[in-house]
Amino acid sequence: MRSVTYSMSVSLDGYIVGPDGDFGWTVPDEEVFRFATDEVREVGVHLLGRRLYEAMLYWETADQEPPLDDSMRQRLKIGIHDWIDFAATWKRLPKVVFSTTLSAVQGNARLASGGLAEEIERLRVEPGQGNIAIGGATLAAEAAALGLIDEYRARVYPVLVGGGIPFFPQRERRVDLELVETRTFNSRVVYLRYRVAR
Repeated sequence: MRSVTYSMSVSLDGYIVGPDGDFGWTVPDEEVFRFATDEVREVGVHLLGRRLYEAMLYWETADQEPPLDDSMRQRLKIGIHDWIDFAATWKRLPKVVFSTTLSAVQGNARLASGGLAEEIERLRVEPGQGNIAIGGATLAAEAAALGLIDEYRARVYPVLVGGGIPFFPQRERRVDLELVETRTFNSRVVYLRYRVAR
């Protein structure tokens, strides 16, 4: 049965977006970007809320549009081949979008036809390879409250942002985790992978 994973970049004090809406501190270097691309390759289907879906729409056509200019790529420290590789990987990935306001989605995506628990249970038993990934703090908080997340994967950036949207859902029950993997990148970003203890 497929596992459900929640993976995002997070500040050391636990936020995916700062209090001013800024997440520019999550810009990865080439090493972290390649790691994130490899992580996406392991995904069989990605569940997204509307805001993350809209933010990620860029990648649906990034391989067809002129790539970022050299100065922008240098600032991001990502090579053009890595950029195109991620775009192709993301474009192929099946996506399920949870939204009450969208009437249609683009690319290899579909609108969710049921509630989150129903969609996850259906996807868990469908034939296919790869994990079920959840993107976006709001959707992940709902999945966590329902006890549906099997793994938390955090790329922890060495920054304190002081508030904003938390990576971990605010809830009233304890969840024990088992450390599965750690990795420290040259940029001082630390990857932590935890499995929910059952």
